Amino acid sequence: MNNIFLLAINLTRRCNLACHHCYLDADTLEKGSPEELTTDEVCGLLDSIALRSTETMVVLTGGEPLVRHDLETLIAHGAQLGLSMVLGTNAVLLSEKRVQSLKKSGLLGVGISLDSLDPAYHDAFRGAPGAWAKTMKGIENCCRHSLSFQIHFSVTENNANELSAMIDFARSSGARVFNAFFLVCTGRGQFLSDISAALYEQVLKNLIEAQAKSQDMIIRPRCAPHYKRIAYQSNPSSPLNRISGNEGDGCIAGTHYCRITPEGSVTACPYIPDEVGNIRERPFLEIWDESFQALRTPTLKGDCGVCEYKKLCGGCRARPLAAGGDLMDADSLCAYKPQGGSVIQPLADLSIQWSSEAEQRMLRIPAFLSKMVKKRAEAYVAELGEPLVTPEHLAVLSARRFGKFD
Repeated sequence: MNNIFLLAINLTRRCNLACHHCYLDADTLEKGSPEELTTDEVCGLLDSIALRSTETMVVLTGGEPLVRHDLETLIAHGAQLGLSMVLGTNAVLLSEKRVQSLKKSGLLGVGISLDSLDPAYHDAFRGAPGAWAKTMKGIENCCRHSLSFQIHFSVTENNANELSAMIDFARSSGARVFNAFFLVCTGRGQFLSDISAALYEQVLKNLIEAQAKSQDMIIRPRCAPHYKRIAYQSNPSSPLNRISGNEGDGCIAGTHYCRITPEGSVTACPYIPDEVGNIRERPFLEIWDESFQALRTPTLKGDCGVCEYKKLCGGCRARPLAAGGDLMDADSLCAYKPQGGSVIQPLADLSIQWSSEAEQRMLRIPAFLSKMVKKRAEAYVAELGEPLVTPEHLAVLSARRFGKFD
């Protein structure tokens, strides 16, 4: 069954910035779209999600979601249903008052876009003078009022050299997670020069090395399923590296994730524009259950189709589509050439047992994380050659991979 781990709701096309890479081609703050989902429509969507499961994380994004005056109402509604509500923002509008209001409404955390420690570069990338200073103030306000946040760093040829410094900044600022995003050239992003395959490969290696050394913060790539292949190559004996990327650290578009446009259309991800239905015309869960079959049982073409890592990785499906090809074509940003070996199979049931104390500890973990944590905990214990997950194992994983949850 294809459970929804993550649902992104683009609440608006309105934005206070003009980011060069925006997949929405976000219009100015004044224009927006008259067809945006209403408060009641979004709340009804959240109701349907919660009826199926409260293990879904809901990301409210845009455009810039902070321009929606009903944002706190939507967050409170989802939180009261037991859903994990988070926000994706440029943080320019994250005043102290707004941070306090968001936290009071039940917001779990925010993902804050920061693309450089150089104010001039960030401002140019985001299309607005002074954006960097306001974003930094937003980060400061989150820290002051103990609202958890992540740093979202969009990697390009021009700022990849800042990766190490950005990770250090994220850690020193108190971020729980550092996410490195790799652009797919759609919307305004189509006018950017994409990162080269060689640099992409190197950045992924650097992220894997940085995570291995990090004991207090999650460091991970986003929109980069090749991460699974590189991690396996670095340590093929690790069960952790044989977990399918579809289980959370590869591409989950259409399998465990989708997004909803401001007008209610459903797509597999923000970079795949093909609409499979609209929640104003059909129930969302009906659309989810009946759509995305090509992504759930893919027939990959080209190098991706004959690659030994196709079940661990599978490549980005949006990238060949954005380049004018087919959804199943090879991902042109992958530097690896298949060697003709047998397909590496993801780990199935490891037959690892859980102590009652460890099971109790798992109850403290947010529902949307529990399945991923459980699988990784079992892989970690199998790697140690032990048969039983204990609280001590979870404590180690908590510090290394997931942030502390006790």
